Amino acid sequence: MFDSVLKISDVKLKIGEMTKVLRKKNKLSRQQLADLLDVSRMTIQNLEAGKNCTLDTLLKVLQHFDEMETFYLHFEERREQLKQKRSLY
Repeated sequence: MFDSVLKISDVKLKIGEMTKVLRKKNKLSRQQLADLLDVSRMTIQNLEAGKNCTLDTLLKVLQHFDEMETFYLHFEERREQLKQKRSLY
């Protein structure tokens, strides 16, 4: 269903772009952000390039830049929407 509309690689690229924007907005180098998050510079580089990263790394980035609540609220809102949909069974 989602395969034809939205690709995983597109989402990973958007996450990478968001990370890069947040990092630059806060005037941090990749190494500085990596040090703050206790990950390698290569991990940050790969994340920004849309390459595979762990969920933990993504959550560390969101938490560091105070975006965790926005992320959480989005999923909470979506969960509520799904609960309200009627089942066909």
